Amino acid sequence: MRRAVDKLLANNKKSTFVLQLTAMVDMFTILIVFLLKSFSTSAVTIDPHKNLILPTSTAYVEPIEALKIVVSLDGIYVDDKKIVQILDGKIIIAELDTNDQDFVRTLFDELEKQATKSKNIANNNEDVAFEGKLVMQADSRIDYGELKKVMYTASLAGYADLKLATMAYE
Repeated sequence: MRRAVDKLLANNKKSTFVLQLTAMVDMFTILIVFLLKSFSTSAVTIDPHKNLILPTSTAYVEPIEALKIVVSLDGIYVDDKKIVQILDGKIIIAELDTNDQDFVRTLFDELEKQATKSKNIANNNEDVAFEGKLVMQADSRIDYGELKKVMYTASLAGYADLKLATMAYE
């Protein structure tokens, strides 16, 4: 018996079976690429403001990176900082310009400050450009006339590209 094992080992050149990993590595590479391409996520997140009821929509577009403005029943917020007071769904008269009742002076000042800051960054960094984009979360209970004042003021401050954040209709 011992001679048979010695003869088998002598005739056997190290190993008759070589593991071929090339095909398996190729398969896993293709699988990983497929999963990465099919996995859809966005780096931009929009968190609804507290006590805010967003309008619903059947359309779906990926959110964009832009300055965020919230129009709720108690005020107008720019980057989570309250800028304008709203009572009973109406912008307070003192916040409006005396010559133009559609122009919200304090909102304009804040948006202009944000635009100036973004333009300064764009001047110092050629990879960044000021595009005048704004994402607005507006409570569905706010009157359109009040939203129109916010949109008018934003366009005068240089934010003409306005996107309205909505909830997906289910």
